[in-house]
Amino acid sequence: MPPAHSIVREGVIAGVIAATGVAVWFLVVDVVSGHGVFYTPQLLGAAMFSVFGNTAGDSPVLHVAIYTVFHYAAFIGSGLIASRVVHRAEEEPSVLITFTLLFIIFELGFYGVAATLAETHMRALAWYQIAAGNVLAALLMGIYLYRTHPALRQEFAHAMEGE
Repeated sequence: MPPAHSIVREGVIAGVIAATGVAVWFLVVDVVSGHGVFYTPQLLGAAMFSVFGNTAGDSPVLHVAIYTVFHYAAFIGSGLIASRVVHRAEEEPSVLITFTLLFIIFELGFYGVAATLAETHMRALAWYQIAAGNVLAALLMGIYLYRTHPALRQEFAHAMEGE
């Protein structure tokens, strides 16, 4: 496998692209809604700290910083998984179909959890804003991986045909 198709390199790049896309999405949502520039990461950071006993107190800067690190780490992890799936699909195209189904199931479950949290802890974040951010992240990650693996379209078509 040539170095240009490194699973780790592609996964990290895909994760950073997706994380940045979601961060920009919520920056726009926060500004348009009048909440302020870092409202969503501060809210999510505070929610994270509340799970661990609110060890950061009421430090919005620390909430934003820690959540940002978590946000990028989570998306890089997702990018690594997606990159591994793409590389595996080059050997076994049916992996793409399985991964697509698992992705859809995961997303539906995530939206359910997001809707539940929106009703209790994070009322300011609507589930559809979170869903739009996830769709944006998936599209950005998918486009990047698709462009780095041009044969992916043909492999997906073969998988859909059962070949």
